[in-house]
Amino acid sequence: MSEKIGYRTNPNLKAPGVNLAYTQEQFADYVKCAKDPLHFVENHVKIVTLNEGLAPFKPYDYQQKFIQAIHDNRFVISKFPRQSGKSSCVIGYIAHYITFQPDVKVGILANKQKTATELFNRLQVAYENLPHYLQQGVMEWNKTSLKLENGSSVMCAATSSSAIRGGSFNFLLLDEFAFLPQNIAEEFYASTYPTISSGTSSKIIIVSTPHGLNHYYNIWVNANRENGHPLKNKFIPVEVSWREVPQYPGGPLRGEEFKKETIANTSAEQFNQEFECSFIGSSNTLISSSKLNILAPNDPIRTMEDGLRIFEEPHPDGIYFLLADVSRGQGADHSAFVVVEGSQSPYKIVAAYQNNTISPFVYPNVIKNAGEMYNNAYAMVETNDIGGQVASILYNDLGYENILMTQTKGVKGQVLSQGFASGKSEMGIRTTMQTKKIGCAVLKRLVEEDKIYLNDERIIRELMSFVSKGNTFRAEDKQTDDLVMCLVFFAWLTRQEYFADLIETAKNKYSQNEGQSAEDDNVLFMAGNTEKASDEVTNEGWSDGQVVWYPS
Repeated sequence: MSEKIGYRTNPNLKAPGVNLAYTQEQFADYVKCAKDPLHFVENHVKIVTLNEGLAPFKPYDYQQKFIQAIHDNRFVISKFPRQSGKSSCVIGYIAHYITFQPDVKVGILANKQKTATELFNRLQVAYENLPHYLQQGVMEWNKTSLKLENGSSVMCAATSSSAIRGGSFNFLLLDEFAFLPQNIAEEFYASTYPTISSGTSSKIIIVSTPHGLNHYYNIWVNANRENGHPLKNKFIPVEVSWREVPQYPGGPLRGEEFKKETIANTSAEQFNQEFECSFIGSSNTLISSSKLNILAPNDPIRTMEDGLRIFEEPHPDGIYFLLADVSRGQGADHSAFVVVEGSQSPYKIVAAYQNNTISPFVYPNVIKNAGEMYNNAYAMVETNDIGGQVASILYNDLGYENILMTQTKGVKGQVLSQGFASGKSEMGIRTTMQTKKIGCAVLKRLVEEDKIYLNDERIIRELMSFVSKGNTFRAEDKQTDDLVMCLVFFAWLTRQEYFADLIETAKNKYSQNEGQSAEDDNVLFMAGNTEKASDEVTNEGWSDGQVVWYPS
C-alpha cells in the first residue's frame, strides 16, 4: 500500500485528498453499504473480542434488530443484560453514520471518562480496519476526538451538565446512563434534550443496564406507555433477555446452567441487576425485591404551586394523617411529608411533598395548608433536631390544633397520647431505635401484604435504596430516605391503641353528620387487637404477641 494513501504514520487510515480507483465490485459494495447499515456492519466492521482478538463483528438477531432500530428512529432506549454486545452495535452504527453522513457531529458520553474513552477507542479500531474504498479521509485523529474529510466528527466525554454545552450534535450516545447520579442525569437531560429534539434527524441513543429507580428508569417507563398517554415519550424501547445471548460466539444460548454458575460465582443480587435487568439495586432492602419490582407509580393528578403533589383530591369523609420529616433546608436532606388516607385498608397516599431548600420557619405554613386541605389532617411531626421548632410554630403560632402527641411510658417507650390532658405529653414523635424498629417492621408488612397503596415514584425510588445497615435501616450512600421515614412514622402510628380511637371518633363524627352508620370491617389493618397485644422490642426483633418481626 502506498505511503501516500495512509494518514501520517498509520497506513490503515486514508489520508485526506486521496483519490482511489474503484473496481466495479467495490463501487457496488459502497452503494450497498451506504443504503444498508446492517450490510456495512456485518461485512466490514471489526471488533476486539476476548477469545479471538480482532475479529469481524457478526451481529446476532437481537443485535441486528437493535441496529435497525437505531437507523429507523431518532430516539432509542435499550435495556440489555451485561456481556450482550450492546456497545458493539452502537459503535458499528456510528462508524456507518460518520462515513456516509457528511457534516454530522457525534458525541459519545458515558458515566465515566474512562468508559467514554474506551468506547471511542473501539470506534477508532472499527474505522481504521475498514477498507480504504469505504473510508473518508482523516483530518484529525486524537485520543478523544476525530474529524473526517466529509466534515463529520466524533468526541467523547464523561456525561455532565456541561459536557456538550455550546455544541450542536446530530447524534448522542449515552452509555450506562442509569449509573449517573440522579442530579447530573436530570441536569444533563434538561439542558441537552431540547437542543437535540429541535432538529428533524438528530438522534439520542441511551444504552444501559438498570441501576435502581432513576432518570433512566423514568425514560424507560414512559417509553413503554401506551400511545395517547400524556407521559408517553418519543423513545423506542429495545429490550433483550439474557436467554437470547449465546454463551460464547457461535455457542449455545445462555440457559439455567449459565444462571446457576453466574450466581455461584457472584450473587443472586448481582445476577438480578446485571442479567435479569431488574431495577432493584440491593438485595437487603427493607421491602423484598420481588415486591419492589412490581410496584407501579402513578403520576400526580396535579402539583400545587408550593410543590405539593396531589394523587387524590380530599374526600369529605376522608380521615387523613400527615406525617412530616424535617431538615434544615440547606440543600442536603429534604423536609418532606406524606398525607395518608387512614380510615381503611389498604391505606392510600393521597399527597406528598419534598423540598431540600425550604426554611424550617416557612415549612410549617406548607404543612398547615396541606393539613387544612385534607380535612384538618392529624399531623405528626418528627421532632429530632429542629423538628420541635416546626411543631411549635405549627401549633402555637399558626394555630393548627390537630397535632398528634406522644409520651414515654417505661419499657413501652414512646406511645401515642391523647394530648396535653393525658399527662406529660410532647408534640410529635422522636425517632429512636425503638420507634424506628417498630415502624420499619410494620411498614414492611403493610407494603408486602398490599395494605398500603404506594403510588408516588419518589417514594418507591427511596424504598429501592432503603437498606439494612447494622441493626437499622437507612438510605444507601448518596441517596435519601425522607419520604420513607414519613411512612415509617405512619406505620408506627398504626400500632398505637389511640390510633383506633382517632379513627372511630372521626367516623362517628361523619356518621352523626350523615345520619348513617360508618361501620367497616376493614377499618384497621394494624390497630384492631392492640389492647390484647403485648408490644415488646428487643435487639433481636419485635413481637406483637403473635408474630416476631426482624429488621433484616
